[in-house]
Amino acid sequence: MLRALSALLAVLATAALGAGCGGGSGGGSSSAKSASTAGTSTVPTAGAAIPAGCKRVGDPGSRQEETHEKRPPSKLPSATATVVMQTSCGSFTITLAVDQAPKTAASFATLVKRGFYNSLTFHRVATDPAGGPFVIQGGDPLGNGLGGPGYSVREKPPAGTKYTKYTVAMAKTAAEPSGTSGSQFFVVTAADAGLSPQYALVGKVTSGQDVVDRISKMPTADNEQPIVPIIIQKATLQGS
Repeated sequence: MLRALSALLAVLATAALGAGCGGGSGGGSSSAKSASTAGTSTVPTAGAAIPAGCKRVGDPGSRQEETHEKRPPSKLPSATATVVMQTSCGSFTITLAVDQAPKTAASFATLVKRGFYNSLTFHRVATDPAGGPFVIQGGDPLGNGLGGPGYSVREKPPAGTKYTKYTVAMAKTAAEPSGTSGSQFFVVTAADAGLSPQYALVGKVTSGQDVVDRISKMPTADNEQPIVPIIIQKATLQGS
């Protein structure tokens, strides 16, 4: 019985992450769930309680058209690199998996250097079927789960990859091959998301874990959109 329940949770979790678009083709291959829920709910903000430490900020809105970024280099010049994400709920640091995922790390770092993530949102705060924490997802210029940078990178994660708490990986559609990524990323907030190794590895949150936890507690509408915008005010690359 427990084995059957675990399998069901893994299937549901994988389907949910498939709703995030990782590529840059305009979101045409996004799953039905994403297409049917994006922008369909009214998000209450006035008087709604939000986690202590999060600020009420205005919605930056969509960039309207998908950004067309130049393709990034295949690897970083440095063996170590970190990204500081300054958000409206506080700051946290991601140590990039430069050795394990050089192409993905280089793409993520390049977008950070170009200022791509500045003023984007965490558009999705997802829970598992039991209502516990699952992932927080951001990095979409359209803010609805359908956008990307205008290119995609493919780098399969190691076969034994586990998406445990504070792991950072790239979102993709269910139709895209394993390891495909664009600009959308997620941070695991469950103890173990129970996902198969098909999401390109970015790295790990190594400081500011309390901020990630804070974001994961933001109440959402029925489409998993936070009731108050969570803004990536600035992303800064360090060490490369």
